[in-house]
Amino acid sequence: MPTYASLIELEDRDVQNAQELASIWGEIQTEFDQHNASLEDSYAILGEHDFLIVFEADDREAAFKSALTLRRHGLSGQTMELVDTDAFSQLVDEI
Repeated sequence: MPTYASLIELEDRDVQNAQELASIWGEIQTEFDQHNASLEDSYAILGEHDFLIVFEADDREAAFKSALTLRRHGLSGQTMELVDTDAFSQLVDEI
């Protein structure tokens, strides 16, 4: 199953407290399940972005729907497909 990462910024969402943010993650996880995706990890991060979300999806359509779910909850970000470094090195060797 392909793995994706989303770098999230909270610019568009006014989160009042940590409990409200935790409830958002629960809703997102439920909706990811509906899109055949699973939320693997989420991290609060320092720097340009506020959160890193790592999820797996059955296919690109599921990943796209999951990214839209994040956006629908006011979490603007950039979603990218991840490739394990071992798999990447094999791809480079094939070229």
